[in-house]
Amino acid sequence: MVVLKTHIVPEGVEDIRLYDYAQQIFKTVPSRKGIKKAIAREEIIVDGEKTTTGLWVKPGQKIELLASNVNPPKAYHLKLKVVYEDEYLAVIDKPAGIPVSGNQFRTIQNALIGNIKDSQEEDALPWPKPVHRLDSPTSGLLLIAKTAAALVKLGQQFEQKEIQKKYNAIVIGKLSNNGTIDAEIEGLKSLTEYKLIISVPSLRNKHLSLVELFPKTGRTHQLRIHLSQLGFPILGDKIYGKEGEVLKGKGLFLSAVELIFIHPTTQMPLTIELPLPNKFNTTLEREKTRWEKYNS
Repeated sequence: MVVLKTHIVPEGVEDIRLYDYAQQIFKTVPSRKGIKKAIAREEIIVDGEKTTTGLWVKPGQKIELLASNVNPPKAYHLKLKVVYEDEYLAVIDKPAGIPVSGNQFRTIQNALIGNIKDSQEEDALPWPKPVHRLDSPTSGLLLIAKTAAALVKLGQQFEQKEIQKKYNAIVIGKLSNNGTIDAEIEGLKSLTEYKLIISVPSLRNKHLSLVELFPKTGRTHQLRIHLSQLGFPILGDKIYGKEGEVLKGKGLFLSAVELIFIHPTTQMPLTIELPLPNKFNTTLEREKTRWEKYNS
């Protein structure tokens, strides 16, 4: 039994249950749900004994937080590009083709171990955790929490739609300059704004367009579904795209290239950006060159 922290309830504490009090004293447990699980797993004990969430806290009680019985994930050895990092959070450039998390071993969650430095803060998480998700075939910026407070506060920013996200995509066809897609996904309101950057002629598809995408809601596969519904599916989309329009070895042409959010500790705004992925530029240039050569 490894004791991570011991707390003696001081005089003056009254009319509060362990479920609520433990959240105030154990900052390494990131949520109310986490506190409940820790008590159920006997990782929070009172006076050396198993307890319940509803216990009334009294002065003089010794409350201890024990090391988690849940083993850290096994490290998946994959070199990740860390775009930004401090003691509280990190942002990585997620490679395409790897899921953020899940039951399989080959995930970004498992790859974070060894790529992200341990936080020295009091509420450091036992291992870094992604705050949100990107589809497996999508590349780009992924926000990682290193402390319990960062995990909670960044999660709240996502829930309250305070984090601004920008994606780049290559779509099949020629879009108008800009617009808004307001179409429900599985009965839920879903909103995406888009802006045309450039269109090039294509022998195979008539036109390909490079666009910026700004999701205002966070539905599963939202950008892929919305562009497909609009009649301009994302190039390389095996689920919502046109049959036969998946370029071998190139994957999905969708990348998260900008995140704007408030730092959970300093309260300063942060803007994290990535350049356009190289495969986007090479594909557009190749399609344009082929068309010009054929029509010369």
